[in-house]
Amino acid sequence: MRNSPLYAFALSILVATPALAHTGAGSVSGFASGFGHPIGGLDHLLAMIAGGILASQQGGKSLWLLPVSFVAMMVVGGALGIAGVAVPFVELGIVGSVIVLGAVIALGKHMPTGAAMALVGVLAIFHGHAHGTEMPVDASGFEYGLGFALATAMLHAVGLGLGLAAQKAAEKFAPVAVRIGGGVIAAAGLALFAA
Repeated sequence: MRNSPLYAFALSILVATPALAHTGAGSVSGFASGFGHPIGGLDHLLAMIAGGILASQQGGKSLWLLPVSFVAMMVVGGALGIAGVAVPFVELGIVGSVIVLGAVIALGKHMPTGAAMALVGVLAIFHGHAHGTEMPVDASGFEYGLGFALATAMLHAVGLGLGLAAQKAAEKFAPVAVRIGGGVIAAAGLALFAA
């Protein structure tokens, strides 16, 4: 099937459960669990895909600098979580990241690359901290961290691909579609906040 990756992605969104992303429920160890953590929650999925969409919207060096900034700062947040360093309002920061990234996409304003990197980097710390604090004591920190970093990079690539595909599909329609997508992401974040 030509569209099987698209169907697999759509299915992963439909079966993602936000509750499993932050309870430590289920078997959590090693690479597979680290990889599954960002994919297992709608909040992580939306924020990371939004990071890729924002990178595509910003263009230029942002195409790779924003995803790299997000992953790097998420690893920093993960290390803080593993080390037991408290970060205030982690869950609020995660939901807030969905709202903020969605809103920035919806507004469609070009940001300086440094400001966009700082924005995604700060928001990524919350996601990384959640990943790090939920790593079990007996898990390999390296394997678990590698798993969540690769899953995050993959989700950014999905968002980047979606944003670039939308721009190629119709130059006139793409900016509106991307902004609408940002609005939908922000609305989903508000729904997560209200839940």
